[in-house]
Amino acid sequence: MPPKSRTYDAARIRAAVTAQFGHVAEAVRGLGPEELARPSGLGHWTVADLAGHIAWVADSLAGSLARPPGVVAELPAVEWPFATASLAGKISQAARETLTGAPLPELFEQAATRMSEALADSPGDRVLNLWIGDMTLADFLVTRTVELVVHTDDLNRAAGLEVPIERHALAAATRLLADALAVKAPGGAVEVRVPPFAVVQCVEGPRHTRGTPPNVVETDPLTWIRLATGRTEWAEALDEAQVRASGERADLSGLLPLMR
Repeated sequence: MPPKSRTYDAARIRAAVTAQFGHVAEAVRGLGPEELARPSGLGHWTVADLAGHIAWVADSLAGSLARPPGVVAELPAVEWPFATASLAGKISQAARETLTGAPLPELFEQAATRMSEALADSPGDRVLNLWIGDMTLADFLVTRTVELVVHTDDLNRAAGLEVPIERHALAAATRLLADALAVKAPGGAVEVRVPPFAVVQCVEGPRHTRGTPPNVVETDPLTWIRLATGRTEWAEALDEAQVRASGERADLSGLLPLMR
């Protein structure tokens, strides 16, 4: 089971989101036309489309803060992964409409400035009026770590880059998606370990309390994030020894991905 109320260090999350966006912006400035035209591995998107979407992630955060605040937060961060699928097309369209015309480096510079200015005076308990459901800024920033870590990894693989991933961003993304698994499949029969950031129990069945759990899944943070977001298939990760699974209940293939 996930913690009843996992807390995140708000200052570190803000810093991680800003820093991760900065890492991507710096990398994008060095991409040439040939690299930008490569397939991203995400449907019909090119690397340029993927980079533009990452710029939109920051720009849309600033746009959310520019709107009048909501009244009551309806969506906690841990439920955000399950609410994204129905909005994928709308988000993609909004990104295309927002990020047209200007060169990518300029778009990243504008988005970084807008995001920095918007965050400077915004408290974490401010309620954002979002398509996906009203969320506090603090919770929404945790979801931004997932977006930025996932798409940084996408960009690295598609363009052959080595954009660094901020440790606090990776930790928050790992924990949020691990907790989401425990929400999707509540129980205590399987222990999922993603060292050094997360351990959760999930799946209905006998609950483990002492000693070595009979059903254990263990993997590294980036593999876990790829599994949870559909970048890597369960069988592929097992075959390549990226996941260690022991016990008759330790097959998570029917529960993954959590989001796409």
